[in-house]
Amino acid sequence: MANEQIKLMIEDLDFYYGDFQVLEGVSLKILVNKVTALIGPSGCGKSTFLRTLNRMNDLIEGTKVDGKVLLDGQDIYDKGVDVVGLRKKIGMVFQEPNPFPKSIYENVAYGPRAHGIKDKDELDHIVEDSLKKAALWDEINDRLDQSAMGISGGQQQRLCIARALAVNPDILLMDEPTSALDPIATAKIEDLIENLKEDYTIVIVTHSMQQAARISDYTSFFLMGEMIEYGLTDKLFEKPEYKKTEDYITGRFG
Repeated sequence: MANEQIKLMIEDLDFYYGDFQVLEGVSLKILVNKVTALIGPSGCGKSTFLRTLNRMNDLIEGTKVDGKVLLDGQDIYDKGVDVVGLRKKIGMVFQEPNPFPKSIYENVAYGPRAHGIKDKDELDHIVEDSLKKAALWDEINDRLDQSAMGISGGQQQRLCIARALAVNPDILLMDEPTSALDPIATAKIEDLIENLKEDYTIVIVTHSMQQAARISDYTSFFLMGEMIEYGLTDKLFEKPEYKKTEDYITGRFG
């Protein structure tokens, strides 16, 4: 880890919904072009933590953040930070596929258009490139003007990934992106993540320890709002440092 470049540095992060503390003292390094998995039992704070990384929790009233989240050395919670620009750099894919009720083309072109790109040739190029990166182009390139609601769930999720990629982010956050999908669609997304990390830094929340073991370089184990352990995935699964981690990955609880 010493030679790796740090993309996100989280320092002593606390998070509150009203008076209820959800995250306590979380410190973590997210490394460039690596897949970092967040694991832990339901309700342990991993999805909330993921949403602190692009300030999605700002959309919920009564939330409060203490501590720092440094993106390339700049605290994303500083007063002057442009949150729209931040979410362009740090894209997000959710648990359920959520395509817009528009055509496949318009789903992918939506973000670039919102950021001021109007040229049709440029939009065509972005749409094709994003769908290729999401391993979807070959399946739907003859249906770009059809509704995104008419394709399968797995294709919809890859479309949502393409939509996130279309604005050229640095980081992709994924909140249990395969939990609503069948095994074949899940395998396609896992293969895709493996390819995408060449160009993007990826943080994924997963309820599946097998998935974390398969696709991530680093794993972070959360329990009751605290980060218990973080390290190379193989090491964390084979020789965890803490008994709580060992108890969780051997199925003693969770």
